[in-house]
Amino acid sequence: MYRVVLVDDEHIILDGLSKAVRWGDMGCEVVGTASNGEEGLRLVRELRPDILLTDIRMPNMDGLSMVAALRSEFPRLQIAVLTAFRDFEYAQTALNLGVCRYLLKPSKLDELYEAIRTMTARLDALPPVPAGAEPEDDPAAAGSAAGNFIVRQALDYMRAHCAEHLSLGDVADHVYVSQWHLSKLINKHTNQSFFDLLGRMRIERAKVLLADGSLRIHAVAEQAGYVDVAHFSKSFKRLEGMTPGEYRDSLGKG
Repeated sequence: MYRVVLVDDEHIILDGLSKAVRWGDMGCEVVGTASNGEEGLRLVRELRPDILLTDIRMPNMDGLSMVAALRSEFPRLQIAVLTAFRDFEYAQTALNLGVCRYLLKPSKLDELYEAIRTMTARLDALPPVPAGAEPEDDPAAAGSAAGNFIVRQALDYMRAHCAEHLSLGDVADHVYVSQWHLSKLINKHTNQSFFDLLGRMRIERAKVLLADGSLRIHAVAEQAGYVDVAHFSKSFKRLEGMTPGEYRDSLGKG
């Protein structure tokens, strides 16, 4: 029996999906339900279902990022979206991230059944997971589009907050994945570490600030995210081949 998790912030929808759909006839069983995206993420990670049927527009949750996170961590997971949100580009992005079906509420039962049959057929066609391997390591089901999406979201967030005290955990929370998984994705898609990327972003910010000749070097360091001006100067010289003061002089701002 394929294991199913249902996520929707409307309890009447959850109840209807649980009771109206003949899950057993399609070789499925509902093993958990959640009424918000955060709880849904926790359930999927805890229960490791085969199928997820979820709304994608819920309070306090970026639905696309949620889908990308799950597809990236669990590429074999089959996801169908059931939502009232009618937007072609949003739906197209969800499908590109690996969503099997994007169904609009109110959805007819025959549409739901078709989506479920498609997902179970895809699961039937997947090769078995080798002994000792994690399901998400299956190369036949790699969630590369989802991984790309997560890394882009992570980098955008890092650029916006690089001057703050920013940790890998902060960014991982923003894109709904574990620190370990985000670190792996960043290394895979950029060939750099989180800290190397953050350092480069801070130096790029510092270079913009150095163009303002009225700012002292220690103020530039602070506004670029460094608490120690000596560390800032050392990092700047390592990446740019000159000190912050020499860089400013090269701009004619000294």
